[in-house]
Amino acid sequence: TFDVAVVGAGIVGLASARELVRRHPSLAFAVLEKEKELAHHQSGHNSGVIHSGIYYKPGSLKAKLCVEGAALCYEYCDQKGIPYKQCGKLIVAVEQDEIPRLKALYERGLQNNVRGLKLIGAKEIQAKEPFCRGLMALDSPYTGIVNYKQVAQSYAEDFQEAGGTILTDFEVTNMEMAKESSSESEDGLKYPVVVRNSK
Repeated sequence: TFDVAVVGAGIVGLASARELVRRHPSLAFAVLEKEKELAHHQSGHNSGVIHSGIYYKPGSLKAKLCVEGAALCYEYCDQKGIPYKQCGKLIVAVEQDEIPRLKALYERGLQNNVRGLKLIGAKEIQAKEPFCRGLMALDSPYTGIVNYKQVAQSYAEDFQEAGGTILTDFEVTNMEMAKESSSESEDGLKYPVVVRNSK
């Protein structure tokens, strides 16, 4: 019996469960995962990019969360000893008519408070990336890459250290209201939700 069950042990489920158990340590938490391992699907099979927040509409929640999230991701990785590479990123204009769009992206990035952005010319492009050719580029030095499966695994460890339970090989097939409270329920909880798996 748990107070809260999170279905899915991808990075979103694990991050949510980790935050919930930190905010509400007196509650009993479980994460339910249908696979035998954590972060088996999208969380373990993505580009691994730590995005800097250039593209999103200024003032939007996505822009705010991306910029703050990148900083928090680097901070978390440093705390936990998770390797990452802050390799940076060049967004390159190869045709003259692409330059206005590149400058607009630069302005958008500045409005989003993306760190370290600058516009560079052809010689600087080649100095940074010898196999790249372009007229102008937007240099985003704080863009990076990380193994998000490793980050998810670390979230799972944090969750378990805080008292959370992870059940793998538990495919949720149904959720229903119980007909009555369980006999061991001392807190007066009535009609709890029963979560059933395929077994």
